[in-house]
Amino acid sequence: MEVFRRAILQPGPPESFALQTVQQVIKPQKQTKLVQDENQLLENILRTLLQELVSSAVQSGEQIMQYGQSIDDGETTQGRIPRLLDIVLYLCENEHIEGGMIFQLLEDLTEMSTMRNCKDVFGYIESKQDILGKPELFARGKLVMLRTCNQLLRRLSKANDVVFCGRILMFLAHFFPLSERSAVNIKGVFNTSNETKYEKDPPDGISIDFNFYKTFWSLQEHFCNPPSLTLAPTKWKKFTSGLMVVLNTFEAQPLSDEEGDANSLEEEAANFSIKYLTSSKLMGLELKDPSFRRHILVQCLILFDYLKAPGKSEKDLPSDSMKEEIKSCEERVKKLLEMTPPKGENFLHKIEHILEREKNWVWWKRDGCPPFEKQPAEKKVVQEGAKKRRPRWRMGNKELSLLWKWADQNPNALTDPQRVRTPAITDYWKPLADDMDPAAGIEAEYHHKNNRVYCWKGLRFSARQDLEGFSRFTEFGIEGVVPLELLTPEERSKYQAKPNDKSKRAKKEETKGAAHQVEENQIATAANEIDGEGIRAVLEASVTPTDTDATVATGDMSQGGSPIPDEHQKQSSDTDVGQEAGQMEADAEVEAGMIDGGMDTEVDLDPVG
Repeated sequence: MEVFRRAILQPGPPESFALQTVQQVIKPQKQTKLVQDENQLLENILRTLLQELVSSAVQSGEQIMQYGQSIDDGETTQGRIPRLLDIVLYLCENEHIEGGMIFQLLEDLTEMSTMRNCKDVFGYIESKQDILGKPELFARGKLVMLRTCNQLLRRLSKANDVVFCGRILMFLAHFFPLSERSAVNIKGVFNTSNETKYEKDPPDGISIDFNFYKTFWSLQEHFCNPPSLTLAPTKWKKFTSGLMVVLNTFEAQPLSDEEGDANSLEEEAANFSIKYLTSSKLMGLELKDPSFRRHILVQCLILFDYLKAPGKSEKDLPSDSMKEEIKSCEERVKKLLEMTPPKGENFLHKIEHILEREKNWVWWKRDGCPPFEKQPAEKKVVQEGAKKRRPRWRMGNKELSLLWKWADQNPNALTDPQRVRTPAITDYWKPLADDMDPAAGIEAEYHHKNNRVYCWKGLRFSARQDLEGFSRFTEFGIEGVVPLELLTPEERSKYQAKPNDKSKRAKKEETKGAAHQVEENQIATAANEIDGEGIRAVLEASVTPTDTDATVATGDMSQGGSPIPDEHQKQSSDTDVGQEAGQMEADAEVEAGMIDGGMDTEVDLDPVG
């Protein structure tokens, strides 16, 4: 023990002398690691030394963690007890001694210390949290550390030492993993021992409604044990009737903004208490306290959230009538929270967010608390120089091979009519039409028109199903192919045909129709008034390979007429198809006269000189 007393007074880091000190005291069989008996002997020595140091610190009137601050470690001075803990922690971290020894010393130190000194001890534990949480140490001492923290929590006052209790709970939350089952209330047991005591008989000279006072505080019996409400319908009726009285009172006595500012929660943070006084004389003042009202209303929301929690058995689920009552009461409670100053709306949003996140934890517990941690994927070490052999697939690549194999197993897949379906033209162009809508606010770089495969397929669909839209591609591009009924009125006007174009196209078609009508009238007239030989002559002339629509007149061969000279034939072949309708009618009358009167009497067949 004297060797360790001298060791903790030595300057320098523990790694320079810690192992040599242990070897000098124990003289182990192995040079760098102690066996079980040697670990037990060393633990007894260290616990005895720690007890003597604590006793000396108490007798001297100094703080435990500051006792003997004469050891220079760099720029700071260090007490004897923290120095001893650092030496043991180094030995445990490097597996020279048993890993749980440091946790045992910390537990002994907290048990020997007052609550004032325990804060300093716990500060040392927090500073070494990363080292204590390493897997090799955590596995050996997690239960000891859990027991140490629980003992501290039992010794602390939940009303006066709220900050210290919070530090301990935060340390446990970081020290233990999320999936640690020891920190989870698996069975969902409620703390029914948390009883709220209040007055049963009215005192003398009371100025409030005592029935309301009893009804108000009787709600705490249901808040501390929510499962009893679903098992006993009479308790649910009693709870709802009492809750209605309280909510009606809150609604009848709304709080003003001045009262909310006067009782700000932020100003009362230093004097915060988790339980309120239940004296009937304070009832009037508590009803005017916004924080008091918020606590009661939040308790109601927590109770309703528990009753609606998913994953329960059928016997624990509320009935349909209870669900309706829960819904109506929940709406009233939320409205009251929103009306309670200060910043009632923001407070309500935060509470709703917390309750929504709580549902995830409920499902996690119902599923058996599966671990959150995922093991890292093992990287396969490839030998240097070894060539990777590429796999060979039957169809050339993996996807085609799997598809071919799947088709062998399911022969009807290739003949299924649902295997390939051509979409409707309106359904296919709907995404591009949405992109073209200015109200959608889609940037040009994200439009479907930039996808070449999409546009190519769309043009094929339009060529088969919408020729009119397909014809607009040359003038307006890919956006002109989109069906007009999918576009907004403003966009539709850009891609509709202009009125001038329509009139020109209609006029051109009308001209061509008139020319074809003249030809039909010619043939009909000639067929009615000439004999069989004339018909044959007309037909022979009609099949003469000319580039014009003018009819070639022939003479009556039976009367000795002669064919039209080449000059006249050449003039008639120069006639343009695009003449006006009046000119075409005049030519038709002349040709009709040629047929009626004969070639030798009415028509001058001399060449034009």
